[in-house]
Amino acid sequence: MTALTQSIALASESGVPRTAPSKTADRLFKGAAYGSALLVLLVLAGILGSIIYGAMPAFREFGFGFLTSSAWNIGTEQFGALPAVIGTVAAALLALVIGVPVSLGIAIYLTQLCPGWARKPVAMTIELLASVPSIIYGMWGLFVFAPLFARFVQVPVSNLVEGLPIVGTILYARIPSGVGVLTAGIILAIMIVPFVASITRDMLDQIPTVLRESAYGIGCTTWEVVRHVLVPQASVSIIGAIMLGLGRALGETMAVTFVIGNANRLSASIFDPGSTIASRIANEFNEADGLQLSSLMALGCLLFIITFVVLIIARLLVRRTKVA
Repeated sequence: MTALTQSIALASESGVPRTAPSKTADRLFKGAAYGSALLVLLVLAGILGSIIYGAMPAFREFGFGFLTSSAWNIGTEQFGALPAVIGTVAAALLALVIGVPVSLGIAIYLTQLCPGWARKPVAMTIELLASVPSIIYGMWGLFVFAPLFARFVQVPVSNLVEGLPIVGTILYARIPSGVGVLTAGIILAIMIVPFVASITRDMLDQIPTVLRESAYGIGCTTWEVVRHVLVPQASVSIIGAIMLGLGRALGETMAVTFVIGNANRLSASIFDPGSTIASRIANEFNEADGLQLSSLMALGCLLFIITFVVLIIARLLVRRTKVA
């Protein structure tokens, strides 16, 4: 029992009259709370409404064909979203495929294997990576990583797989410049690793120590403890961290704009340049008008829908994991 509850109990037993709470202050508090919640909804509705209103001319002009067309010709005012949508999804998925295993490995190392003297420096390094501005990642990717990637990865791999079925299509670079969808995915992976690793590490730290010690006590190896104890206990939080990283990857603009190549075309090769919704909007929004501006607004609507679908999938996965 706290001191406050003890005072209230003593006052009630002794018959001391209590001062009635101020109804005005209570009303003000409730009004401020309701107003804050309503403000968030109004801002979201305003943003979404303005984007939809701006995108209506493009939707009326192109209809469903806007989603399936790969054309983007300013001169003839023919615009399609398919290359940007596919580029957005491809870069984000590549970032997850590369970044999630690394993030989980970092989190497991920090919580299970890292010696005490090295834990804090490594954790601070991860947090420092999270604070680096995205434009710095983009500049480093374009001027440092891309040339090295072209020389030591794209050229040798392209020479190796040229002419092979399927693999030769996916991993062949027609012009090995270093920029492309895979490069964007790698840079995005580096950017999401700190977020996923930090959240996963915090969740693993919150697992009761008795569970780990009990598993080690019956002869489990570190791998068995991680697989059968830690990961199941933190699975919901890990899924949430992964979805947070996916949301960051889908909406990233500046870093992707530097390294993806900004080519409006469909290609089966992940080494070839491409574009994302965010990079296309960033490249053209400043000088766009008329139907082009409306088409960029329509791309913004599609990005909003994609992130909303990701949120729904995350909710379903979390609910299914909790039930299991």
